[in-house]
Amino acid sequence: MSQLPDTSLLLDALLLGVTDEVYVLNVSSMQLVYVSEGVIKDTGYDLEGLKEHSLESLLGVSEKTLKSHAESHRHHSYFVELLQEQTPIIGNIKHNKLRLMVLESAKRVFILIIKNDATETATGQRDGESGTKKTLSENETRSQTMVANTPGLVFQFQLDSNGEMKFIHLTDGCKALLGLNAEDLKEDSSLLYSMMNARDRGALRKRLEQSTTNLSLMNWEGKVWIDGWQDNKWLDLRAVPRVLSNGVVQWEGIMTNITQSKNAKHEIEKSRRELVELTAHIHKIKEQERSAIAREIHDDLGGNLTAIKMGLSSIINKLAKGQDVTIEQAQGLESILDSTFEAVHRISSDLRPNVLDLGIVAALEWQAKEFEKQLGITCKFTCNQAEIPVSTDQGITLFRIFQESMSNIAKHANASHVSVDLSAFAHDIILTIGDNGVGIKSSDTLKSNSFGLRGMRERVTALNGTFAVQQSNKQGTVITIKLPVE
Repeated sequence: MSQLPDTSLLLDALLLGVTDEVYVLNVSSMQLVYVSEGVIKDTGYDLEGLKEHSLESLLGVSEKTLKSHAESHRHHSYFVELLQEQTPIIGNIKHNKLRLMVLESAKRVFILIIKNDATETATGQRDGESGTKKTLSENETRSQTMVANTPGLVFQFQLDSNGEMKFIHLTDGCKALLGLNAEDLKEDSSLLYSMMNARDRGALRKRLEQSTTNLSLMNWEGKVWIDGWQDNKWLDLRAVPRVLSNGVVQWEGIMTNITQSKNAKHEIEKSRRELVELTAHIHKIKEQERSAIAREIHDDLGGNLTAIKMGLSSIINKLAKGQDVTIEQAQGLESILDSTFEAVHRISSDLRPNVLDLGIVAALEWQAKEFEKQLGITCKFTCNQAEIPVSTDQGITLFRIFQESMSNIAKHANASHVSVDLSAFAHDIILTIGDNGVGIKSSDTLKSNSFGLRGMRERVTALNGTFAVQQSNKQGTVITIKLPVE
């Protein structure tokens, strides 16, 4: 069997025309390349057997008519009904018209042919009529089942005298999707437009105009306001036009709720923007820290080493001349060396706190006491274990977040008391930092320049943890960091 044309139009066509008899014809060779199981069952021939018969005897239409149809509808993507020129000889069911769509794939042209509107049997026997009615009933039931289980609103509409949509059929999903009764929307299609803002309303009309002009697929996404629910929804509307036998264009399609996917997309885009901003901020901070470290090394260490060199040169010159060296000169050099060691320890501690070598519990307890001593704000530290094993990354993350939190409290909270709790459980390590200050508003956490909080969240997320900051039930702010036990 030849391969079917690889195109989404074929799938659309089959979905819109549920039937037992489908044919696909290669226009260049005028040979069948596919027939459905219904055709094989109806005619008693397989695909190769059907190729031995003329198209007139099978479809009731000549090759010349089919070629002419393919040429005139080559650039369209809709079904056109075609009356048969003669009664087909092959097959048990008599048809008076066909539905055709021209498809293109890999520079090849195909015609999709669907037999429909079966009315009577070739022999006129009652059992044949019964079989035909049964087939139609099965197809109708199958179509209704598909529509009923479609997650959205299936519809049909035509255009009124003003070129606006006029719904002629709406499924039961209308109420669930739009909060409107189907009969009300059929009576007044402008109810749908009234739910949209001006931009989306204009976009829908533009897409409808394009679809009308080109008889092409209509595809629109937009937001609607459902007054009864006081809520916004994102909708996706897709409809395929087709020309009816009376020349009227009718659209058939589906409207679905895409709010969840739209919101997720917006959240991803927002996260990406925030990540870009945070990355730029981190680079800026890193450059500032590098400049500060370079300045300390140059000013403190460089200055001290220069002073030591000059002092030693003076001593060497005196000794070379047989002069006495005073103890004050030696003590001065010793003082400079002590200052140099302190600078080295300070710079090293800024890069990685040495106190972390004592363990995370001791490090946080020491930092809490330093905070209390330097700022005069009471800071109570508690822990449910004497020692809590953490990885190097976890230890640095907890310590840096604690430092950043205490810095924020000192700058913004106007608090008089801070409570810090570090607890380890079977699966989690939880650090809670609370103060009795003015508290933080949820809007503050969304500010574009809240890099401190954003940096904390990114640090925790990188370790598969969770970060939360919120107002306390009583007063102040509570920050909670949860990391998995490794």
